[in-house]
Amino acid sequence: MEKILIIEDDPKLARFIELELKHEGYESDSIHNGRDGLEAALLGEHDLIILDLMLPGLNGMEICRRVRQNSQIPIIMLTARDDVMDKVMGLDQGADDYITKPFAIEELLARIRVLERRLNKSRDFENEEMVFGSLRISLSKHSVTYEDTLVDLTPTEFDLLVYLAKNINIALSRNQILDGVWGEDYFGNHKIVDVYIRYLRSKLDDEFDSNYIHTIRGVGYSFRYEKEKEKF
Repeated sequence: MEKILIIEDDPKLARFIELELKHEGYESDSIHNGRDGLEAALLGEHDLIILDLMLPGLNGMEICRRVRQNSQIPIIMLTARDDVMDKVMGLDQGADDYITKPFAIEELLARIRVLERRLNKSRDFENEEMVFGSLRISLSKHSVTYEDTLVDLTPTEFDLLVYLAKNINIALSRNQILDGVWGEDYFGNHKIVDVYIRYLRSKLDDEFDSNYIHTIRGVGYSFRYEKEKEKF
């Protein structure tokens, strides 16, 4: 990850983030309003977006929604309100992570490193593909299809599905999933696992009437698949 786009209406905060990112070896650009921020985000010149929720001209939710129509670039959303619904709405629009203001810069840098490791890890499996009946997960193309229909997943949803599938038939705790998908540096609550499991189920099991993702009471979740018996 080399270049980061900061869309933040507070110039002092944006400049502070820029300086810290530069110290860590990242390049960055800052935009202070929503419309210019969306335009910059859609150019495809950045590797990650740090996106404020409250922006003049166009709010962060709308920017996130429009970016997701064109790109799977990682997005970390900033919100000044510690409101569960704000966070859930941000994730619903396709954000990969969120941080509540005020925040420690070390936390933001840790979240960036987590996303960076996940991107690098996905590149390590250039020719790998996993097939479970009608479900096909292509790590090289970073895509998921079910009976040739594309399943539109955000980067975090994709990483969650890959992690579950790689641990097929294993009951995984929320903490295991949190470490495996978000990384040991993640500062957030493990409830984010439940949120993303719900998103994944709605796009896969609910949409296609399949049964891959199972809740294990008292433990967490498991990906399961039993090969269909051949008919003669």
